[in-house]
Amino acid sequence: MSICANKFKGIRCTPCHNEYTAKYSRLHNDSNILALGADDITTNEAICILRMWLATEFEGGRHNDRIKLITQIENENMK
Repeated sequence: MSICANKFKGIRCTPCHNEYTAKYSRLHNDSNILALGADDITTNEAICILRMWLATEFEGGRHNDRIKLITQIENENMK
């Protein structure tokens, strides 16, 4: 899912398998789409992961440079 989603400009989709990966996908990478594997997690785990992902805001700061680089690469390669 995430591989396909990330083929589109402006998409930063991250597969998350626990609350930790959900938190840091938002905190450090400003992910805007969450991918969850149905075979890997339970419904309750998915709910906890989703809640964490939605509750976490992008930290910015030193991570802004990464987002700018991603945007630059997209602008150069995705027409």
